[in-house]
Amino acid sequence: MGTPKRDPNKDPKRDRPVAVPMSPEQMIAEARKAFFVMFGLLAVVWLVQLANFSDHYALSRDYAVVSGDVGTLPDVLVAPLLHWSWAHIESNSGPLFVFGFLAAYRGVARFLGLTLLIALSSGLVVWFFEHGDVATVGASGLIFGYFGYVVVRGLFDRHLIDTLVGIVMGASFAYLLTVAVPGTPGVSWLGHLGGLLGGLLGAWLFRDRRAPRAVTGGITPRTPAGGNAPQPGAGSPRSDLYKELDDLGLL
Repeated sequence: MGTPKRDPNKDPKRDRPVAVPMSPEQMIAEARKAFFVMFGLLAVVWLVQLANFSDHYALSRDYAVVSGDVGTLPDVLVAPLLHWSWAHIESNSGPLFVFGFLAAYRGVARFLGLTLLIALSSGLVVWFFEHGDVATVGASGLIFGYFGYVVVRGLFDRHLIDTLVGIVMGASFAYLLTVAVPGTPGVSWLGHLGGLLGGLLGAWLFRDRRAPRAVTGGITPRTPAGGNAPQPGAGSPRSDLYKELDDLGLL
């Protein structure tokens, strides 16, 4: 059998489907969804806290993650919803909403996958590496995961606005990293560290995989005598500028 001839008019790189960036209207719609998703998540966390408090925090004792206890492995998905006191949940609620919203406003479906990944990474790091019979619950692992995701997402997505948001958040809340290292009493620094690692991993796994825009090669057509000059097409300075702005996330 002979090798089929390649059609010169078809370029696999040029003809592959290209994802279209979200329009401002789509971004506003996603931001609205993100707000309600985070509002709903906080409502669930506070309702669970009410039930937990009324039962003398039996839920926290029964569904906490305990290192090396195989029976508590499924609880890595439940423990982020539980807290040990009102002060515990109050300190977590504000950062959870802010970082969760920033992590979700570019896509709620992606955010749900990210949340699952962070819950698993935070809980499993505690389960494998915590010492002693320590029961760990709380949403701070999610907070650190969202924080890490927001800080580096723009770099992986090559999106200028998200990069600037990440720089501002990283500079403003860098002090959070002090409780992701050993030495803070009464705080699960392993849960924080596991959540942070999950958020950084999620920024890479859930990165925007848009293919570059097609660039048509070939000879630039001449201007017919007495005719109008052709409009700038692909490969012209204007189209190159448009492509650069799109790669930076400004279009």
